[in-house]
Amino acid sequence: MAEETPYQPLVLRLLHGISGLLAIAALISGFWVYNTYDRRFGYLRLPTLPDVQGIHGSLGLFFLISFTGLAIYSLYWGSRRLLFPDFWRRLWHRPGQPVWWVNLQRLGNTLMLLAATLAVISGRMMQEAWLPAGEVDQLWYRLHLLAWLLLLLSLVLHLSMAMQVGGRSLLLSMVKVSYRPEDSPALWLGYLRQRLADRKPR
Repeated sequence: MAEETPYQPLVLRLLHGISGLLAIAALISGFWVYNTYDRRFGYLRLPTLPDVQGIHGSLGLFFLISFTGLAIYSLYWGSRRLLFPDFWRRLWHRPGQPVWWVNLQRLGNTLMLLAATLAVISGRMMQEAWLPAGEVDQLWYRLHLLAWLLLLLSLVLHLSMAMQVGGRSLLLSMVKVSYRPEDSPALWLGYLRQRLADRKPR
């Protein structure tokens, strides 16, 4: 029997896909910036890119915009995919069982949000003149390096847990282009107005 592909809301797929591609591009360009100006933890023989900082900064700005939307969606509509308050109790309950892997997946999702938040905040606080001047010990740059590492590790965990919990069908569900009629972008504004109206005090 063919494995059924779960359905993911279109807005989630768009925000997740755009943010994911921008995050990967920012990770690559961020390493290129480090490889150009720092190299204290090792380096690769990469060609020199003109204005590599500008490229990384532009990718970071676009990521900030898309990630803000993804974070709002995740915290408001997708909170069931994040950590629950009783995470530690659930973590040690039936290790190796499906519920245990789902809990680890929620951990990976939450770490992705936290690492991305640290990355965008530390990145916006940096100054472009620091690295060309050799000022690689600035606090915000160190935090940005840490955020780069955490984002990379949480991305690996995020993808690993997605494969463990949902397999190939879950990954395919995030890149499908078709959507249900009730998920049409033409209806999004109406849904948002209804949500806001429901939240108003009566």
